Amino acid sequence: MGDKSPKANQKKSSQKQAQASSADQKKKQADAAKTAAGKKK
Repeated sequence: MGDKSPKANQKKSSQKQAQASSADQKKKQADAAKTAAGKKK
């Protein structure tokens, strides 16, 4: 029943967004590392 409260929903959505943004950052960092390694060669 507490899950239906708007505050709980906001917390869940914000957590999902944070996880997605951190995943995107990891991907970008991995891509940057790949390009940097390629440039070194």
